[in-house]
Amino acid sequence: MDQVLFNIGNIGVTPWKIVGYLGVALFSGRWFVQLYASRANGRPTLPRIFWYMSILGSLLLLSYFTFGKNDSVGVLSNLFPCVVAGYNLYLDLNSSKKVDVVR
Repeated sequence: MDQVLFNIGNIGVTPWKIVGYLGVALFSGRWFVQLYASRANGRPTLPRIFWYMSILGSLLLLSYFTFGKNDSVGVLSNLFPCVVAGYNLYLDLNSSKKVDVVR
């Protein structure tokens, strides 16, 4: 996984870097999804896909920083958001089973 697949300028792209790039794309892209949903609803909204993108992006980045780069700072900076996103997804899934009375 550390073998350079191709170069972009002076950057050697390895399979682990592709994992990291996908994680960054998902983790950052979730804000575009949130922006679109809020604009469509006319109020701040966090759609369920936001939490899925948060978890998947965090897991990909955790994999990259754990196995690809072996960087404890990167691991810690992505571990907490993954746990929070997982908890929020849990709450979202459970709240959809109940009637939403509070606005």
